[in-house]
Parts: sequence; structure tokens; C-alpha cells
Amino acid sequence: MRKILVLFAHPRFEHSVVNNAMVVMEKQLSFITFQDLYESYPDFNIDVKREQELLLAHDVIIWQHPFYWYSCPPLLKQWIDLVLEFNWAYGPNGDALKEKYILNVVTTGGAREAYQTDGRNRFTINQMLAPFDQTATLCKMVYLPPFAVQGTHRLQPNELAIKVEEYKALLNFLSIETSPLKTLLHLEIINDHFIQPK
Repeated sequence: MRKILVLFAHPRFEHSVVNNAMVVMEKQLSFITFQDLYESYPDFNIDVKREQELLLAHDVIIWQHPFYWYSCPPLLKQWIDLVLEFNWAYGPNGDALKEKYILNVVTTGGAREAYQTDGRNRFTINQMLAPFDQTATLCKMVYLPPFAVQGTHRLQPNELAIKVEEYKALLNFLSIETSPLKTLLHLEIINDHFIQPK
């Protein structure tokens, strides 16, 4: 079974109905290590060695965060800046994370239609996440398409429950050693593989 590390970054977690529902589910899964970065590092003083040890101990890494101004909250950016060290994660001798899988799990206030080339935000989620994709590629990791819960302000409880079930299905799929994860690379968002029947 693949071990999954969730690096969760939400500076206003107590106000997020959607992320709360997702996190409650994640914490019930035995193959998940859940790391709340804002709870662990309220002073932004990241323990780099501890974080690197966590990365080495897991097969799949998830950056879970709300989409803040088309990127991630500042503590996750600091985590990337400090933890993914030269000649450890990248560089001539940096292959500690080689072939590990990684993806973003994001929540957006805007609907999926707003994140299209002809939509209000002018770019797709994948295009806006290109810096994360390139970071993973530089570290010789396999970057999977994002899982996105969108239009969060308008989600009804039954719709949120469906999204949480889709995310749970993804996590279970990621955890199975024989799951062919590279077959998901062509998707715009990984949700499309796990849509629950109506």
C-alpha cells in the first residue's frame, strides 16, 4: 500500500466548511499522514529536517490548500522554499524525491467554468498551477493533475458530500500499490476520473 502525506495549509481553516469536511474524512484513513502546516508552524519556523523525513517516508504527497490569488497560502510557499533544498530535492545530487507522486488538492470560490481560457479568470486550473508542476518536475517527481472542489460558496450539503466521496475514492485509488497512476496524467482535473453517479 502506498503511504500518503497530506500537507494541509489553510490560514482560516476554522471558517472553511468544505475543507473541514474533507479533513474529517482524511483523518479516518489509516494510510494518510495528515500534517496541518499552520497548526504545526504558527510562527512559520519550519523544521526542515522533520519535513524532509516525512517526505522520504511517503510515496504520494498532496499539497492541500485553498486557491489564494491563483496560488497557495504563504506558509505552503515557505515550506516549498525551505524544505525542497538544493542537492537534496533537486540539483546535481538531488534525487531524494525521485519518482514520488505529487498533486495539488485545491478549493476555489469560483466555479469550474470561471477557470477556462474563455472564462472570467482566463486560465485553467492546470495553467495556474504550472509553478507547482515545474517544482515537482525539477525534483524528478511525477506531478498528477489537481483535484479541485470549485464553486465552494454555492455548494449545497448534498453536493459537498458527493465531492468528499469523490476525494475519498481518489485517496483510496492513490493508496493501492497496483493502481496505474500515470494513466491519470491526461486529465484536466483528476476529479473527472472519480465522478460519482447521480
